Amino acid sequence: MGLDFSYNIAVAEELGNIRCGGVPMAIGVQTGMATPALTRFGSEELKKQFLVPTIVGDFVACLGISEAGAGSDVANIKTTAVRKGNEYVINGGKMWITSGSQADWMCLLANTSEGPPHQNKSLICLPMNLPGIHVAKKIDKLGMRSSDTAQIFFEDVRVPCKNLIGEEGNGFTYQMLQFQEERLWGVASALTLMETVIQETIDYTRQRKVFGRPVLHNQTVHFCLAELAAEVELLRSLLHRAVALYVEGNDVTKFASMAKLKMGRLTREVTDSCLQFWGGMGFTSEVFVSRCYRDSRLMSIGGGSDEIMLSIICKYMDILPIK
Repeated sequence: MGLDFSYNIAVAEELGNIRCGGVPMAIGVQTGMATPALTRFGSEELKKQFLVPTIVGDFVACLGISEAGAGSDVANIKTTAVRKGNEYVINGGKMWITSGSQADWMCLLANTSEGPPHQNKSLICLPMNLPGIHVAKKIDKLGMRSSDTAQIFFEDVRVPCKNLIGEEGNGFTYQMLQFQEERLWGVASALTLMETVIQETIDYTRQRKVFGRPVLHNQTVHFCLAELAAEVELLRSLLHRAVALYVEGNDVTKFASMAKLKMGRLTREVTDSCLQFWGGMGFTSEVFVSRCYRDSRLMSIGGGSDEIMLSIICKYMDILPIK
């Protein structure tokens, strides 16, 4: 059930050709962010109810992790799901929810007990048409403007206990596994986008002339583009290594974090450097590179900030200071 992960990554690379940054991100939520835990740990009944219609495109899914006071600090979320009979009663709120204003269901992470923060959380399939769910606002953003991002509140929302994904209390662990797929998917979707920006910049600087010769003929321009292309290929190699290990069943948290870190920084470098070579045209809304420049700023924030990626890498290298 669900999509083969290596195929999913190949699709992500192809989606980089789409001229609308929000489209790949919305599809990524469907296939690589909100559904991996359901695919791996959900009951057959839940898969039929939520996974199948999501994969075929009949349902829009969203992932409910971040909160106003707990973005990267997943262990510190405050939303609760208290068991009462055969139902969970959910109270709290979620922030920065991609596709949140149009989603049919949410893969919700909530506290289901009073235990330790890494053992008291569960993932729940939450239909978004239930009483007590309030989509407070659609957030106006710098980039990714074609993708809706919502703030959502829950007030005594009742959902059947059978909507629990896997075992109660394992939600934090399940979500850490989902993050591996989310981050690798994000890297894959950025690769073709960066290649497209570089190629379009080559085409433009080849035909744009300054002081009687093409801009591309300046060594500072063609050397820079060559360096950027080399960096993209290095990132692709890291991605392919991480995916191969993941498909074999290995923990690739370190490699996924390294790739996510590099992707966020490289997309910014590529779009900023290329935009410079477009001159005044690059500062308009008429060209692809300007849109990518705005959209790419999210890459070092969404799905785990650069600083969180560095902390994870340090932890796996055993160089993170002990508190």
